[in-house]
Amino acid sequence: MSEVDASKIWSLNYRLLLSVVASVEADITALGLDSKELFLLAEIDDHPFPAELAATLSMPKATVTLYLKRLEAAGFVRREIDPADLRRHRLLLTPAGRQATRDGLSLLSDAFNERLARLTAKQQRELKNLLEQIL
Repeated sequence: MSEVDASKIWSLNYRLLLSVVASVEADITALGLDSKELFLLAEIDDHPFPAELAATLSMPKATVTLYLKRLEAAGFVRREIDPADLRRHRLLLTPAGRQATRDGLSLLSDAFNERLARLTAKQQRELKNLLEQIL
């Protein structure tokens, strides 16, 4: 049996992800976001500090800061002093930010489900199991 080219698998995965995002980019924009801002919003509950967000999303801290300024001005995010460490700010989603996140992730989920529907239920379970093994 020949070896599988890992770069080909990576490329296919990347193209799939880009395709899903591109298919709903206009709808995400209609929510007042771009896709990178949506991904940032989606991580705030689990990573409420800007440096954590940057590390989690593999984004430069300066880029995260720019996105956060825009998201804060748009009313999607607010900052508050972290009660555990008064020297730093914790990020919180506003109700509008939480709704935009839900709506945006729903758009992505629906677009991805369209692609998953090309697989049988068994293939979908196998794909899920394989991805979990890789992680």
